[in-house]
Parts: sequence; C-alpha cells; structure tokens
Amino acid sequence: MHYNVSVSDPQSHLLLITYTIPEINDDYIEIQLPSWRPGRYEIQNFAKNIQFIEAISADQQKLSIHKVTKDRWRVGTAGEKEVQIRYAYYAISQNAGTSYVDEELWYLNFINFCMYTEGRISEPYTIHLELPEGYQIACGLPSTGNVLSAKDFYQLVDSPLLASQSLQKCEYVVRGVQFKIWMHGNLRPNWRRIERDFRRFSREQIATMGEFPETDYHFLNLILPTAFYHGVEHHNSTMIVLGPDDEGEGLYADLLGVSSHELFHAWNIIRIRPKEMLPYDFTKENYFRTCFVAEGCTTYYGDVFLKRAGVFTDETYIKELQVYMKRHFENSAHATQSLADSSFDLWLDGYEKGIPNRKVSVYHKGALVALILDLFLRKKSNHAQSLDDVMRLLWVRFGKPFVGYTLEDYISSVEEVAGETLEWYWNDCIFTSEPLEFRLNEALAFVGLQMSTFSNGNIQLNVLDDFKAKLQRDKWLATVQVLSLEEEEE
Repeated sequence: MHYNVSVSDPQSHLLLITYTIPEINDDYIEIQLPSWRPGRYEIQNFAKNIQFIEAISADQQKLSIHKVTKDRWRVGTAGEKEVQIRYAYYAISQNAGTSYVDEELWYLNFINFCMYTEGRISEPYTIHLELPEGYQIACGLPSTGNVLSAKDFYQLVDSPLLASQSLQKCEYVVRGVQFKIWMHGNLRPNWRRIERDFRRFSREQIATMGEFPETDYHFLNLILPTAFYHGVEHHNSTMIVLGPDDEGEGLYADLLGVSSHELFHAWNIIRIRPKEMLPYDFTKENYFRTCFVAEGCTTYYGDVFLKRAGVFTDETYIKELQVYMKRHFENSAHATQSLADSSFDLWLDGYEKGIPNRKVSVYHKGALVALILDLFLRKKSNHAQSLDDVMRLLWVRFGKPFVGYTLEDYISSVEEVAGETLEWYWNDCIFTSEPLEFRLNEALAFVGLQMSTFSNGNIQLNVLDDFKAKLQRDKWLATVQVLSLEEEEE
C-alpha cells in the first residue's frame, strides 16, 4: 500500500492525497476511513473533511466509487489489478488529534485522512510526502528522506508528524532508549533545563517499570500563541499542543505535566491495553470499562514521577494533587454514575460537560482512586507493596506479550498484590457512586495529608504536622534509583 501526500496551495489548507492499492483480485473493494482515533474514545467523523474523492485505474480511467456508510466507500475495480483513490482533505485544526497545513508547517495525524482496504489492514505502508525544500520531519515512523514506512495500518495511524523548516529539537538517552524532544512555535526553549528534567522523569519511569517498550521515543510539541492544553499518546511518540507561547513558568509546568503523563502511556494503554480494544476496530465504538485504569492511573503517576524524579518539590506535588481533588469534588462529587460506567460512557459524552450530576471524570476520580489504592497497599505492607507492583504485573502478563486485559484481570492482579480481596475498594471506589471523601481521607492520613471541604463547595488539601506521617510520605514519594544521575548523564 502506498500514500502520496502533497499541498499545492498552503493557503487552502487542503491535503491532496493519492492512495495506491496494488494486487487486487476482486470485482470490487471497500475502503474505510477511521471513525475515531486512539487516545480519544468518541466518534470523530473525519470524513466530513474530505472535499472530493475519486477512483482511477492505472491508465487514468475513472472507476465507480460510492459511499456505503458515512466513512466507507465501495470501488468497482473493472478488472483492474491496481487502483488509485484520489481525494482532498481539509486540514485546518490545531489540537493534539487533528491535522493542519499552512505556508510553514505540516502537522499530520494520519488517522484523520488515511484509509485502509478491507481485509488488508495488516499490510505494510509507505508514505511519500511532497514537502517544501528544507523541511525537517519529526515522527516516530522510520524514514528515508521524505518517505516514511509503517509495518501496518495500526502503526501508520498511531504516528503523528510535524514537518517544518523551523523545528527545534534536543536529544537524550536513558538506558539505551533514544529520546527526542521536538518544538514548533514562537519560543526559544531552555534546552539545558528541559533535557535535565525530561531525563529525570524518563529515568524514573523506566526504573519503576523495569524496561521501556520501544527503542526510541518522540515528544512532538506544537506551541501556540493562544491558551491551549492537550496531549495524546501514540505508539512511540506523543503529540502535545500547548499555549500561550509566553515562555513563562506556567507553560513549562504544563509541558512537564503533560509530557510525564503521556510518557507513562507508552506502557499503560499503548501496550497494557484493554482486551476490548485489541486490535482497534476503527469502524465503531470500542466500549470498555477500564478507562479509569488507562487514564486514571496515568494521571496519578504523571505527577508522582515528577516528584520522585526531583523535578517537583513536595509543595508543587501537593498543589497538583489538590487540583484534581478540586476538579472532582467541585464538579462531580454527587454524580450518579460509577467510575466503571463513566469509563463505558466515554463514547457517549466523556469529553463534554454533560448534564448535571451524571458522570465522573476517568482522569480526576480515576487518579484519586489510584491514590487510595496505592496508599492502602503501602500502609498494609509498610511500603513493600504498592500500585507500582500492580502496574509491573500488568506489564509482564498483558503488556509485554500484548494480549490485552479484562476488568476481571485487573481486579485479580490488584488482589494478588494485596494478598486479600478488596470488596470495599471495588464497591466504594469503582462500581458505585458512593462519595469518596471518607476513603480518600482514610488513605491520606497515612501520609499526613487531609482534605477539607467547605460549605461553599471549595476543597483544600492540608499537610499535617506529624513527624511519623512525614516519614511515610517521604517513602511514598521516594525515588526508584537504578542509575545515579551522574552515571546517566554521562
């Protein structure tokens, strides 16, 4: 399979695409544009951005093509062994899951506009980009010049791309893994500071999980002049869109937070994936009840790793912890849905505010129940067991062999680490809409923290003046050291 992508008029924001399908042996084929994208569990309707589409034979004769669903087409081959599908896609949006082209930037999410032929989704792809002269490419796919290669459609559409003359980057290596940080935008990055902090949290994550799933990893950053915060995980990369580009401490804090979060996704969801989504079915919703694991645990760990790595101070970490406490309790403390049901309903309205008191956030409540579980395991075992052990167990059993886990697999893994059944946890935190205050403060007391609620609905996280509790807090947030900082930086 082969794609050619060009832009004849950057001001039009139109991608001109030719999809070549060889070795055809049928009277007709069906081609499918994805209905959604990994990392965003809602129907996206990318087909609405296709301006025109046609099918052409090898001798440039038009073939019949018509829609059979909103994003699927049937092509009559007329006996041809090779068919080209030519179409234009409107690339005008800039968030972490869209595509955009203008006079100085190509930002491509192939999931938006690349199709696959039914029955041939696992075949390899090459992509030729007719880029302007002098453009650099930032992408997780292997490339030779302006030609990219993907082993199958899944890898292709899980590998976003930035291309421009003005890309900036720095590189570092942790335990043999090559990391690249790419930036596009109106800013002058403090690369020394960025490399130091990224190296630290990368090292901490790899030390905790024992190994990294890939040999290389790319942080792709699009920095906008307007306020923005969005990141999406991918096969061996993440696409991050942030703003405004004032280079202030707020922008840097956002960069650290979203980058640490997205890096942990390299294990949790990219490889440790719910069985219902293995493989992805791009034609419809892939319902699953464990997004509180995929996003909640990742949200929790994103900030924990920054603290363990020494990038965050105690005060900064506690401030971040209070942020998702406030977001949960001030927005959805009285929601009627359980966390598991809200995971399932992501496909319905998970990224919108929705009606009052119905759903909870798999990110915010999911992070809080991950915190409760981590502190329970640590208290029970005097820190000999923790949520780290659960994540490593999921990696070894389901992520590394890439076989997918069920909700029951997650429950049994947690209880195996705990050494007991945890009916209270599943009932109070996961499967009902029971208020979370009691269980949360019960867990926080172990490390000298307490959440207070006020009559006006405000939330405050207090640090208790307790020497023993502080010792437990230090153990909870202690660095997992495999290599010293000096050894790693050499």
